[in-house]
Amino acid sequence: MMEYSITLPSKPRIVSEEEHEGVYEIDGLYPGYGHTLGNSLRRIVLSSLPGAAITSVKIEGVEHEFSTMDGLREDIVTVLLNLKKLRFEILGGEAQTISVSIKGPQKISGSDLTLPGQVRLLNPNSYICEVTDKASFNAEFRVERGLGYVPREMLKKERVEIGEISLDAIFSPIRRVNYEVENMRVGDRTDFNRLRISIETDGTITPRAALEQSIEIMITQLKAVVGFREEELPNETTMSAAAIETQSAHNTAEAAEAMKTRIEDLELSARTISSLEKANIRTVGGLARKKEEDLMEIEGLGPKSIQEIKRALANFGIILK
Repeated sequence: MMEYSITLPSKPRIVSEEEHEGVYEIDGLYPGYGHTLGNSLRRIVLSSLPGAAITSVKIEGVEHEFSTMDGLREDIVTVLLNLKKLRFEILGGEAQTISVSIKGPQKISGSDLTLPGQVRLLNPNSYICEVTDKASFNAEFRVERGLGYVPREMLKKERVEIGEISLDAIFSPIRRVNYEVENMRVGDRTDFNRLRISIETDGTITPRAALEQSIEIMITQLKAVVGFREEELPNETTMSAAAIETQSAHNTAEAAEAMKTRIEDLELSARTISSLEKANIRTVGGLARKKEEDLMEIEGLGPKSIQEIKRALANFGIILK
């Protein structure tokens, strides 16, 4: 009798594993599923794992990135490129400020930075610049957590301080990831797939954890789209966020707990969280009671922040008023 079920693959197997690099294999994938899973996991590994990076820079005596500075061997553009190579780990979700104050002559590397207790630098030997005479180099850098690659246009505040330079942020802790698919025998068939995934990280996360988290993210995303939503519309064509909150609270204890979720537990940028906290909005329930116009009036929140908030609330089935 012909089989109509799709067999399940094996658990990931370690081929080789070091501190920053790992190679893993998944055997017994149904024909064609090697590329289906491999490509999906590769994209998730690259785009969806959180990390930390410098997002803005203030250097004493420098007004913009195309400036030059007396006593500094490099131009400012080169200094900024070197700063992007620094890899940080932040304990907690808040943005942090690090600084450096050096009087030359001296070469400056990551080990010369003054770090707060919540920040760890993974590559302290990374070169930044060189002060060639008795000039001073004083600077402050803002380090934030985020996902993937974010261009500086999206990171700029509505009010940028004079001398503050925004940087493109490479938040991803992944240096490299690729996959290969080869055929293997399962029973009488020789066209089943073996998926081999190679991952290299910056040290803030292990390769195995990167793969495990990516698999969990994929499962969570797929679970969210299982089934079709049966919507029963009330007399009004749309439900307000407050009505959704009330209905959910009575229907399930789970929904009530969701309303108590603190905003720092949502996948929001540190800047958005800070602006909401200053407006005394600290939970999902507090957000759900606000209109979009109310949020737009909060200092530090722009259209991109509102879209970010909408996406976070959508995970709880909530829309703004």
